[in-house]
Amino acid sequence: MQPWAEKFYKSDNWKKTRYAYLVSQNFICERCGGRATMVHHRKYLTEQRIKDPELTVGFGNLEALCEACHDAEHKADSPLREGFFFDKDGMLQFVGAENEDGSAEAPRVAKK
Repeated sequence: MQPWAEKFYKSDNWKKTRYAYLVSQNFICERCGGRATMVHHRKYLTEQRIKDPELTVGFGNLEALCEACHDAEHKADSPLREGFFFDKDGMLQFVGAENEDGSAEAPRVAKK
């Protein structure tokens, strides 16, 4: 996560919007029909765009995705290097970094 985005993604406003959007989509991934656990911004946020509420919390710019579809979206459009992945909260993680339980294994992502 970019330093300029951290405050936004940790805000109550984003957390409430994220949950409300997932509820509005019945927790169904808009791409594959699986269980959506993430909310993706269709127009990627930038340091300038993050100041625009229509783009940050407007439902028109949001998409409910499962973890696999969210990973595929970001791997397709960004230079993610091998060994990185997005966790269930949409946070960029490195394979081999310790998990909350102290383990170092990357979580398994189901392929659809």
